[in-house]
Amino acid sequence: MNRIEVYKFGGASVKDAEAIKNVGLILQSTPQRPLVVVISAMGKTTNALEAIIKAHYNDPANLPTLVDQLKVYHEDVARSLLHGQEQSLLNDLHDLWVELNWILEDDPHPNYNYHYDQIIVFGELASTKIVSAYLEMQKIDHQWLDARSFIKTDSEFREARIQWEQTQSAIDTFVRDALHNEGMVITQGFIGSTPYNESTTLGREGSDYTAAVLAYALDASSVTIWKDVPGIMTADPKRFDKVARLEEISYNEAIEMTYYGAKVIHPKTIKPLQNKDIPLFVRPFDQPSLFGTKISSTETHFLPPIIVVEPEQVLLQISTRDFSFVAEEHLSEIFNHISRHRIKVNMMRNTAVSFIICVKNETDKLDKLKNDLEQSFHITMEVGLDLITVRHANQGVMDQLRRGKEIILEEKFGDTDRMIVKEWK
Repeated sequence: MNRIEVYKFGGASVKDAEAIKNVGLILQSTPQRPLVVVISAMGKTTNALEAIIKAHYNDPANLPTLVDQLKVYHEDVARSLLHGQEQSLLNDLHDLWVELNWILEDDPHPNYNYHYDQIIVFGELASTKIVSAYLEMQKIDHQWLDARSFIKTDSEFREARIQWEQTQSAIDTFVRDALHNEGMVITQGFIGSTPYNESTTLGREGSDYTAAVLAYALDASSVTIWKDVPGIMTADPKRFDKVARLEEISYNEAIEMTYYGAKVIHPKTIKPLQNKDIPLFVRPFDQPSLFGTKISSTETHFLPPIIVVEPEQVLLQISTRDFSFVAEEHLSEIFNHISRHRIKVNMMRNTAVSFIICVKNETDKLDKLKNDLEQSFHITMEVGLDLITVRHANQGVMDQLRRGKEIILEEKFGDTDRMIVKEWK
């Protein structure tokens, strides 16, 4: 058997009938087999399901309308793709909607994160059912698999951790057999299950990570992530005019970029690939003949400035109530709270009488953290901030980025400059 390749298609690449036809063309023109194909929820389906979850808790009268919109969207795509041959697919989708409604007929679970994961998985399940039915109509051999049967995790709902030994064993059992029999597997990104078969998710936008986990466990030759961009860019083209494609970067550079908030790749994706020296390609699904960007063990030098902007940041200033210094025992307590609520600290600064952290404005987590910290500390918050990180910075770029902004906090380490800013009104 040839070495396995892994493809991942994001939500934009399967958002409608025409997009799914394009996925079919890419797979049809790809001679490589065996091939594992990881697919996200269609378009903005995850957002739609999040609205359903919130309505289940706070606005149950609106649930029928929201669920109906979700059904109509998927069923319209199914009809557009299959042209009179969609009944079997509509039956499969109907079974998913029935299962979803069973959950929604019960009272919301007291654990919001658990409840979230039991509902949100329907997006990936529906999208892969639709893609699989279209590929079958096009006579492209493959087998549909439920990722929850082989992506095994702990019970940290919404940010589940992979249980590697159990996952490896399950992938060897289910995925390798399917690849041997059919040559191609279609499965879901982002989702997994606990040892008790409860659905879990790997963190928002976690489909990239699913692809990396499969590649690691299958000793794949490469992973390709198909996106709506030409590759990895030096900045977000929606924010900046002059951006360029990076043809090749190292694993370490990619890890740095994702750590600082670059959204092209899920932050956990790189490490499993680096551990087995599996190259990752980011390629444009609307121009599949283009090379895109390669991420590998090859060290890259003389890179241009790379700009990453993380909006919706909050600055917390944590002070002792008696104006004493913030000492080691205080930092230990602060970080215990941060760890318990699984909050990522994007930047921090220690002064004589306060400890300052910059975090994303995730309201539910932040409120809990603030309530815990206020038992021992005085807290002040500043919201509406941006965190700008520049790798391989130069003075001209930094001067340009500072214009029209109030600099709240700035730091430089090596060739990386970071600053928390507020736009001038």
